[in-house]
Amino acid sequence: MQNPLLSEFELKVFAGPGNPELAYAVIEQLGVPAGKMIYRQFPDGESYVRFEESVRGTDAYIIQPTSPPVDTNLMALLAAIDALRRASARRITPVIPYYGYARQEKRALPREPIMAKLVADMLVAAGAHRIMCLDLHADAIQGFFNIPLDHLTAVNLFIDYFASELQPLLPEVVVVSPDEGRVKKVRQVAQALQVELAVGYKHRPDTLSPEVTHLAGNVNNKIPIIVEDMITTGSSILQAVEALLSHGCRRQIYVAATHGVLVGSAVARICDRPEIAALIVTDSVALPAEKHHPKLKVLSVANLFAEAIRRANSNESITSLFD
Repeated sequence: MQNPLLSEFELKVFAGPGNPELAYAVIEQLGVPAGKMIYRQFPDGESYVRFEESVRGTDAYIIQPTSPPVDTNLMALLAAIDALRRASARRITPVIPYYGYARQEKRALPREPIMAKLVADMLVAAGAHRIMCLDLHADAIQGFFNIPLDHLTAVNLFIDYFASELQPLLPEVVVVSPDEGRVKKVRQVAQALQVELAVGYKHRPDTLSPEVTHLAGNVNNKIPIIVEDMITTGSSILQAVEALLSHGCRRQIYVAATHGVLVGSAVARICDRPEIAALIVTDSVALPAEKHHPKLKVLSVANLFAEAIRRANSNESITSLFD
C-alpha cells in the first residue's frame, strides 16, 4: 500500500550520523518510515555506509549536516550519495542543515582555496541531483552549484519567537546585525517586528579574529536582538555585546543564530554574561547535553525541512514557504 505522501516517485528519507535527532524528527513529521542505513567508522577513521533496502528508482533524501567533526560528517555524506547513485536512486537530494566550510566562500588572501566551492563540486561529483540547505553563510554559495539548490531560512522562526516573547517590549527593541554582510537577512527580522535596525562593522586583520570597529544605528536605552547565521566560538558575539554596551544599550541583550556550532566553552562564554538574557539557536547542529544552559533556547527546524522535502517530492513550490 502506497503512502499518500508519495508522488510519481517513491520517497525515501535517511538519517545520517551528523544529527540523527533532527533527522528522525523530520521523518516523523513526514509520516514515512525511516530509511534503513548503516553507518560506522573503521578503526582508522574511514567512513562506511550501506543502505539496507532497495532505493532503485526512488526520490532519496539523506539528512546530514557537515557540522563538527566537519571532515568526518562530510565524508559520511559523500559516501551516502555515492552509495545511492550506485544503487540506482532516481534522484538524490542531500539535505544539509549546516553547510561546513561555508565561511571559506572567497579568497581573502593570495593562494587560498575556496573551500565552499570545492565542497559543492564534491557533492555534485558524488552524484547529488539537488541540494537542500539552511541559511548559508553567504548567498553566493548557491551559485557554486550547477544543480538545483533549495535555500531555506530560519528567519521566520526567530520572528515568531521574538514577536511572542518580547511582544510588550517591541517598541523598545532594536535588531542588530553584527556584520554588514548579514544586513539583508537581519533587516527582514527588523521589518517583520517593526523595530529599528543597527549594524556593526568589522575589521578582519586575519581570518580567525574579526574585530567590531564601530556601530551604525541608535541603540541607546534599547533592548538589542543580535541576529547571526552561526556562532562558533562566541568571540564575535561578545565583541558585538561590548560595542552595544558602550553605546548605551540596556543590559538585556538577546542573541539569535541559526547554527549554534558553539565549540568548546562558547555556551558558557555567552550565557554566563549577565547582560545576555537569552541565546536562541536552531537544532541544525546537534548540541550535546553538557552544552545545555538555562539561557539557551533551541528552536526546531524539523517542520521546515519536512515541508520542504514534501514539496520537493511533489514538485510544488518551496519558495512560497517564505512568502
